Amino acid sequence: MKTVISVKVDKDVRDKARKVAKKIGVPLSMVVNQQLKQFADERRIEFYEPLVPNAKTRKILDEALRDIREGRENKFSPAFTNAKDMDEYLDALK
Repeated sequence: MKTVISVKVDKDVRDKARKVAKKIGVPLSMVVNQQLKQFADERRIEFYEPLVPNAKTRKILDEALRDIREGRENKFSPAFTNAKDMDEYLDALK
């Protein structure tokens, strides 16, 4: 069952929250409901905005994901069990 509550907040806080909610594609009521539920369950609250990569970083990430999907293992370094092996691998790239 849903209910309506009335909460006084600063107008600028509401407007900023609406903007962020819209940016991530959810209604502000969902944000408030989720935060109240989490606060009640965990007795704590956290606030953050998801990180969004810039165009250059997004391009690099997209390339890496494409390489992974297409199985281009030669694009990535192997796993190392110690620093000596890593140093030798990096030195061989020079």
